[in-house]
Amino acid sequence: MTSKQRAYLKSLASKEDTILQIGKEALTPENTASIEEALEARELIKVGILQNCLDDIHSIAQTAADRTRSQLVQVIGRKFVLYREGKGDKKKIELPAEKKRA
Repeated sequence: MTSKQRAYLKSLASKEDTILQIGKEALTPENTASIEEALEARELIKVGILQNCLDDIHSIAQTAADRTRSQLVQVIGRKFVLYREGKGDKKKIELPAEKKRA
């Protein structure tokens, strides 16, 4: 993902509401399944981490991205944004094209 594409996704995510929250149990299989379903439906999601979760936010975000085969767009405060391109006709977000190198 290029920096231009990442910036585009960040601008889209800034308008989105947090749709999932992770609590004191950190990243459970149930949370992972919920993130998976949300990515399937939306492509771009914002996840919040509650104050009672004592685990490192960056490691939770990266683990969630790894488990769902998505890309971590950003971590800001106690929230993180994940993106996974939709398949076929389910694709909703069109990323800016990458520059071709000579």
